Amino acid sequence: MGIARLQEREEDHELLQELRRMLVSSAGQDQPHLPQKRFSSKSAYEDDSEEKLVCVTSGVSFLGLAVVNRLLLRGYSVRIIVNNSVDVEKLREMTTANVNVTVVMAKLAEVESLSQAFQGCRGVFHTSGFTDPAGLSGYTKSMADIEVKASQNVMRACAVTPSVRKCVLTSSLLACVWQEQDISQNDLSTIPVINHDCWSNESLCIEKKLWYALGKLRAEKAAWTLAKETGLKLTTICPGLITGPEFFSRNPTATIAYLKGAQEMYQCGVLATVDVMRLAEVHVSVYEAMNKSAFGRYICFDRVIETEKEAEKLAGETGMSKKKICRNYEGSSSVHHLRYELSNKKLTNLLSGTLRSCYNQNQQFY
Repeated sequence: MGIARLQEREEDHELLQELRRMLVSSAGQDQPHLPQKRFSSKSAYEDDSEEKLVCVTSGVSFLGLAVVNRLLLRGYSVRIIVNNSVDVEKLREMTTANVNVTVVMAKLAEVESLSQAFQGCRGVFHTSGFTDPAGLSGYTKSMADIEVKASQNVMRACAVTPSVRKCVLTSSLLACVWQEQDISQNDLSTIPVINHDCWSNESLCIEKKLWYALGKLRAEKAAWTLAKETGLKLTTICPGLITGPEFFSRNPTATIAYLKGAQEMYQCGVLATVDVMRLAEVHVSVYEAMNKSAFGRYICFDRVIETEKEAEKLAGETGMSKKKICRNYEGSSSVHHLRYELSNKKLTNLLSGTLRSCYNQNQQFY
């Protein structure tokens, strides 16, 4: 346990240093030598300056930092939630370099605490960046329960906070891809598609002890249940394995947990990855489009790991054995799985429309 806590402190130090660099960079960024209105922080969907204050839970996680970065670059003011006073003090020293960032302490286990943190914010990004509260490595079944409860609390807090109008929740592609397979009952002439309408089989996740997939699945379903009950405007993003510079060392718990079952995902054609900065950009773009066209769930990935060479590269980046990802390596398995086609067409269509809207808006400033 001591080793695990030491590793956790080292990871926290790296994340804090990354935040320091990001804040200094965004605070000192020069304005481009082009007509200012063309690069206004206001998007095609956000016209009121009061809309620019948003809150990010787990704002110093691997994904949370990237989302904060993209929001700052788009002209938002960001409130970062942390769960202890020590982190508040550390971050406050850093955020003095950027007036658009504030840090507050709130407990994901308490609705009232979250609601107080959300006061004045128009939107909430619940990035669900969890680490093992016991200081142990890995993602346990108890963490899945914690994640579900946190998701429910965030939704309830959003619903009772008058200023909050919408929420973007980070789920996972794992909440979509774990399907019961019966090859004998499938038409092998067609490839089944997994898209935003698909939900993983909860019993299968429990049977295979896929606690990370189970946590994301239950947390997202709980969020949707509460959003429908309260009328909260919600979208969810279901990303593949989140990658990027030094992603394994900066996000080990989620990476290891995501790759449990990697062999089967690889064989089924659903082992996919997404770069953290692109994912962060997607979060902000979806949030901005919620006033018009964005709704429901969005699958997000950059590439699907389909070859042994790609599997070997991923294994090298994570320190895993290739055999743990590419099950057919050296003919090690005779088990055959139904292959699927992953589709993020809904997200692609949304982003294409957003880009066209921004392009048309900018034409008048040339």
